[in-house]
This record gives sequence, structure tokens and C-alpha cells, in this order.
Amino acid sequence: MLTLTIPERLALKGQAHALNPVVMIGNAGLTEAVLKEIDANLNSHQLIKVRVLGDDREARATMMDSICTSLNAAPVQIIGKILVIYRPDPDAGLPAIKTVPKHKRGRRLTKKQLAGNR
Repeated sequence: MLTLTIPERLALKGQAHALNPVVMIGNAGLTEAVLKEIDANLNSHQLIKVRVLGDDREARATMMDSICTSLNAAPVQIIGKILVIYRPDPDAGLPAIKTVPKHKRGRRLTKKQLAGNR
């Protein structure tokens, strides 16, 4: 299982906000077919959302752990019934995490300042 630093995790949460779930885990649970589909989507998108239809919170956490360990991915976030998973592209040398530029004192830049940096 990959681990992420806090700034990387925050950047990935921001990127995942606009995404829609690409895989759904139904009542049958985490099967080989579901793992194969998650693996294919991680290969093409790197950052995905997975919807779990069950109501058990511990089962969702267990599914997240088993997905990340079996596919060598990093857990980003669990939002209700949505799992956010990240795995960098093995062909590319650098991870595709975009960070937000910051001001010298650690504050985020305003929209006006960001427009001037482009």
C-alpha cells in the first residue's frame, strides 16, 4: 500500500472533488471482477472514486484497505459511501499530484495573485 503526505492528500482531495464514481461495489462485495475493473480505471485515470452500496461503515473501511493493499494504491479519503483511491502511473517517473502555490508566509494565493503567476 502506498502512503501519501498530508499536502499530497489535500491536493488529491481537491482534484477528486469534481470526479464522478467510475466503479460501483454492489451487494456481492469486493469480487475479482470488481478488483479488475478498479485496476483498469486506476491505470487509465490514476485518481478514481468508487461507490459502495452497503451501509456498514467498517465494511467500507475494510474494502478500502483490501483494495489498496492488493492493487498497490493509496487511500485518499472515504466520504460516506464513496472511496477515493490514487495510484501513480508506473510508466511516468513523477506522480501527477498538482499542488496549489502558496505565498511566502504559507497562506494560499488569492485568485488575482494566481492569475498574475500564469
